[in-house]
Amino acid sequence: MSIVQDIRTAFGRRDNALMQLILLNVLVFAGLIVLRAVLTVSSASSYYPPVMKQFELSSALPVLLRHPWTVLTYAFTHQGFFHILFNLLNLYWFGQLLREYLGDRRLVSIYVLGALAGAAVFLLSYNLLPVFQPALGSPVIGASAAVTAIIVAAATLLPDYTFSLILIGPVKIKWIAAVVVLISLAGVNGDNAGGEITHLGGALVGFIFIKQLQAGRDLGRPVQAVGNFVTRLFNRPPAMRVSSTRRAEPVAATSASGGKKPAVANQPLQDEIDTILDKISRSGYESLSKDEKQKLFRASQQ
Repeated sequence: MSIVQDIRTAFGRRDNALMQLILLNVLVFAGLIVLRAVLTVSSASSYYPPVMKQFELSSALPVLLRHPWTVLTYAFTHQGFFHILFNLLNLYWFGQLLREYLGDRRLVSIYVLGALAGAAVFLLSYNLLPVFQPALGSPVIGASAAVTAIIVAAATLLPDYTFSLILIGPVKIKWIAAVVVLISLAGVNGDNAGGEITHLGGALVGFIFIKQLQAGRDLGRPVQAVGNFVTRLFNRPPAMRVSSTRRAEPVAATSASGGKKPAVANQPLQDEIDTILDKISRSGYESLSKDEKQKLFRASQQ
């Protein structure tokens, strides 16, 4: 099977959001490397900066108005190998955790909202705070804001969940998230102030998202609605010719005894899922009964 077919297969699956996010980052990274190499060999390297302007987020509002899509594309763009490596490792580790408990759609929602929040805090800081005025116009790239949102969201949902770190041993993820936020705060005074500021925006969204979800409000619904619209736009069913004037009867699923039941049987209600998530936050995943674990799994498949 060719690489192109592998990529198409990865994006064709509906239950593969984490790998799709990782793959998007890798494809953009690889594409920019190939393009830069070609332009350099062709003695046309001066064309590379204008290409990067289509991806990086500028703190200058006039530039942003000409490239509004960069409030999202910057979160899929990297230039350094270790930059993308650490971002994608964290995305995989913490993303797996969120995907298991919240499902694919909410994982994507947190990623997108984290990126947008990081962009908003970055733009507001550089345009309103005098300390950043000398650097106005500086760009930012990287998935760090979105990944930080996922890290903090996972730590807010499951604060006592433990990761085993090399040379350190078992560490609860709430302490990992705390260190990530503290490093970002300290970095505001450094050379990568813009990037660290976006991390803080992502961290704030990750925390708020989970707290609102536990209160019964899903902040990711707008993101999911846009995703559903785009999916329908690119997957429209072919037009069908109706050759009969007979009206179709509504179809309902039937049980073995012949009785009718809803087509989406056994899907847990949102209230049940919220109750289960609250229990996880208080007592951990292992405190769930077998039935509760099954309900959580079925909900993640929606």
